[in-house]
Amino acid sequence: MGTEAVPFLDLQPAYRVAQPAIDAALLRVAGSGWFLLGKELHAFEEAWARSCGTAHCAGVANGLDALFLSLKALGVREGDEVIVPSNTYIATWLAVSQCGAKPVPVEPDARTFNIDPARIEAAITPATRVILPVHLYGQPADMDAIMDIARRHHLKVLDDCAQAHAARYKVRPVGGLADMSAWSFYPGKNLGAFGDGGGVTCRDADLMQRVKVLRNYGSQQKYHNEVKGINSRLDEIQAAVLAAKLPLLEAATHERRAIAARLLEGLAGCDLQLPHVPHWAEPAWHLFVVRHADRDGLQRRLAEQGIGTLIHYPVPPHRQPAYAELGFAEGDFPVSETMHREVLSLPLWPGMSELQIERVIKAVRASV
Repeated sequence: MGTEAVPFLDLQPAYRVAQPAIDAALLRVAGSGWFLLGKELHAFEEAWARSCGTAHCAGVANGLDALFLSLKALGVREGDEVIVPSNTYIATWLAVSQCGAKPVPVEPDARTFNIDPARIEAAITPATRVILPVHLYGQPADMDAIMDIARRHHLKVLDDCAQAHAARYKVRPVGGLADMSAWSFYPGKNLGAFGDGGGVTCRDADLMQRVKVLRNYGSQQKYHNEVKGINSRLDEIQAAVLAAKLPLLEAATHERRAIAARLLEGLAGCDLQLPHVPHWAEPAWHLFVVRHADRDGLQRRLAEQGIGTLIHYPVPPHRQPAYAELGFAEGDFPVSETMHREVLSLPLWPGMSELQIERVIKAVRASV
């Protein structure tokens, strides 16, 4: 069977597949003499919008800025409220706070880890402006149900797609389902740059123009500033790398799904809660997350066998010191708190060998 270690993530196999296109793109940008807001960015924005089944895209500096700028474009300001998942990475909440608004957490569906639409309406108040679901771990949230609630209450929806590149919801690609969608192109994402990067997609030209103005100091014309913006631009190098990798995303996603299927089959019957996929969802499988009552012990036993794992995420946002001012206590969001005590991410990445997959399955089965 072999005894070599299996890392949690290895980006080198994917790079080797894309290397000729990436290396050519880097040389092209280096020789162009143009490094910001140029033709590489424009080409990637057009290609990514098409891939998401929508009309417009704006590249920005990172995923957090993508969320923040989208909220600003939607008119969120101080004193407003934004409904967020209680179970998510803290960046989702931070973007709301950067607008001066208040994140209002809603518990997830215990099977999918995503925000539970049945709990959203109880959290809506006169101050609510936006619902912000997250497609956590690459699993699509139930967007039709969420959009229906938003329309009935005259709210906007911004979905956090940071982990959901090439995921599909009822056959439709994620990224064109909400009023606005925010992306991260952090190197470890399913479509990752060679540094930080982010993007916004949407169908509304006016909303997209607001994002493009806000990302560039609030300016459309150099040295003429219409609004108070920020500096958040996806540079030409990152745009060129992403454009070079984009044609390979479909095949990489197919490989991720095949590996996930192997893990689901190989771990069936174990003392684990395996990922649950609704019939309408085609996950991107950014992460393969299981739950176990003795998560820390399981992680330790797997490490002893050379299997890399990570915890996404050990502390829910409402229990972070950064949000102490909201006054939440242990037990306020029990579904999320239990998840954060039990979740463990297993290795899954394009280029995993059959031997590595079998090593993971064998080690997990021996450790639970």
